[in-house]
Amino acid sequence: MEMTSLEQIVMELVVNGGDAKSKAMQAIKAAKKGDMNLAKQKINEANESLCKAHEIQTNLIQNEAAGNHVQVTLLMVHAQDHLMNAITIRDLVQEMIDMYEEFRK
Repeated sequence: MEMTSLEQIVMELVVNGGDAKSKAMQAIKAAKKGDMNLAKQKINEANESLCKAHEIQTNLIQNEAAGNHVQVTLLMVHAQDHLMNAITIRDLVQEMIDMYEEFRK
């Protein structure tokens, strides 16, 4: 895997992780306002971005397992950090949406 290609792949992780975090935050804001339909739509959009990022990450891991080692760069660490934060935020937002729904009953 050449460096330019690897950089593009890593940037896709950053973009999808960032998009997922943004959509999750939009979801919690919608839930706070009582718009549960929009909240669920946004959390679904966050999940779509996370699925794309997870697919990219899985391919990187499979390549590594096959012996195609890549150099771990600051950009790669940054991308993984983005992804893990997005997953954590999505999980917390989902719980908060559920709480807002319960409060409104």
